[in-house]
Amino acid sequence: MAYYPDSIEKLIEKLIKLPGIGRRSAERIVTYLLNANKEEVKQLSEAMNIVKETVHFCQICHNLSDQQVCSICKDERRARDILCIVEKPSDVASLEKTGAFRGLYHVLLGSLSPLEGKGPQDLRIDTLIKRIQSENIKEVIIATDSDTEGEATALYLAKVLKPTGVTISRIGLGLPVGSNLEYADPATLSVALESRRPV
Repeated sequence: MAYYPDSIEKLIEKLIKLPGIGRRSAERIVTYLLNANKEEVKQLSEAMNIVKETVHFCQICHNLSDQQVCSICKDERRARDILCIVEKPSDVASLEKTGAFRGLYHVLLGSLSPLEGKGPQDLRIDTLIKRIQSENIKEVIIATDSDTEGEATALYLAKVLKPTGVTISRIGLGLPVGSNLEYADPATLSVALESRRPV
């Protein structure tokens, strides 16, 4: 039995599809929106539309950007011979918050997951190899999650990158097994970057 008018129920159903939002959270969001003034709701709607229409993947590293090349790839102050490989754009944001890494990134946009039918061809590994060969990369840090898929991806990357001759390391201490980078605190990520180990 529905406790709310159809329009509210439909909005709740849409909000529940968002990650981390359950029914109670969705109800609280709807209550907030109903109590907010129309201009605030309009600004929220416009901001969501702008993000959807203008944000895409950087053509170099696949991080999120509202331009063809993201601000990190454009930053000439960064070490251009070190590449940190992550699974998703939110991992870049998490590592950037630490201030411990001043190189460049490469976002795979996923991890190997045979159960979900995700293989190497579904990740941005081909562009990674091209970058290593064309951009004079000397070191690659594999910073995939420490869950099963992240570890499998790290092992695969180590295997395919060995022939390129780059130094390959894996982030180390600080991240508990089975955790995700985006949920780790900056201090933990700093330790993990500093204690990376060869693969």
